[in-house]
Amino acid sequence: MGISPLPLTHLPHGVARAPTGSLGSMTADLDSAGSSGSAVAPRPPRRTAYGRETWKEIAFLLSNLFTAVAGFVYAVVSVVLGVGLSVTVIGLPLLALGLGGARLIGRSERGRARGLLGVEVAEPSPLPVRGGFFGWLWTTLKDPVAWRTQLYGLIRLPWGIVTFTVTLVSLIVLWPVLPFLSRGLANADRGMVRGLLSPSDELERRIAELESDRGVVVDTAAADLRRIERDLHDGAQARLVALAMGLGLAKEKLLDDPETAAAMVDEAHGEVKLALQELRDLARGIHPAVLTDRGLSAALSSVSARCTVPVKVTVDLTERPAEAIEGIAYFTVSELLQNVSKHARARSASVEVWRSKDRLLLQVRDDGAGGARFDGGTGLAGLAERLGAVDGLLVLDSPEGGPTTVTAELPWRSRPAG
Repeated sequence: MGISPLPLTHLPHGVARAPTGSLGSMTADLDSAGSSGSAVAPRPPRRTAYGRETWKEIAFLLSNLFTAVAGFVYAVVSVVLGVGLSVTVIGLPLLALGLGGARLIGRSERGRARGLLGVEVAEPSPLPVRGGFFGWLWTTLKDPVAWRTQLYGLIRLPWGIVTFTVTLVSLIVLWPVLPFLSRGLANADRGMVRGLLSPSDELERRIAELESDRGVVVDTAAADLRRIERDLHDGAQARLVALAMGLGLAKEKLLDDPETAAAMVDEAHGEVKLALQELRDLARGIHPAVLTDRGLSAALSSVSARCTVPVKVTVDLTERPAEAIEGIAYFTVSELLQNVSKHARARSASVEVWRSKDRLLLQVRDDGAGGARFDGGTGLAGLAERLGAVDGLLVLDSPEGGPTTVTAELPWRSRPAG
């Protein structure tokens, strides 16, 4: 169809690149140094044997014994009591409380590793609590983060004894090799922290993303409801109130002054037409009838006709997407064309829509002045948030002087049959 979509992984404008001249000069310097045999490629700076990082590692290894004893005792007592009393009504709640406390221990250990070992481990998402007491109980009992923290506490006791003993002895009699020993032992600790105290990988990250997206969806829906309420109150409702008052006055004058009453009824008829037009416009803003009846191609042609510049619309879809995706695609293009009319100073624009496997892609181009930014007050940041809430993506390419290309990507969901 002649469409050459903008790759979604391109480097945005404003990202600095290394000058070619500098890279060439560096290469020349290295070549000359290698040919002379008097210099070698620069190396990263060395760490001193007993630098700040080494002393932090030593402090972590020496404190392992005390935290390991506390974690081991807590894990054994909480699990044994909970499992042993599970035949009673307090067993499982007691085990759930122990798992909740294990999460706090895990947070403390992540903080200790972050401060002394420089290990950056993301905090796990809070447990979603639904269904009252029994919902909390079931969710806590199957919490993988808490169970991994309990396992961490159980295996740390022998390791804590080993690291404390080796570090203390080396600090007294083997201090020349202590930096190397502390580095090896600390690396093993780093592996344990990352392996047992990190979130549940992709699932945890996905939960955090969905929680953030849910907030965006709720805020957007609330803003749309306020907009609809405001438009009804300030537009059609006010006009209908005035219409009712006018008809009441016409009713009073119907017998005494028929000509005036007829004129007032004629004026009310005009007000009815205006009110109906406002209601149609409001309904079109919620979900246009042409989109429901004729699909995305006709709806985008309709909205492009209201743009202040000529717009070429190309829709290459063999089937219609689900109603929700179709509506989001329509309002995305509509808002982008409004930006073209208000801010772009363009002479022409184009809209292209196509499907690529399980994604629906939209691309709006204009030959305007360019320079559009997500923080430029054009609503692009809010549009990107709304697309992100449905697992979508918005990419902006708008150099100074133009042209501007905005590519939106949405998940494809087929329309249910029938």
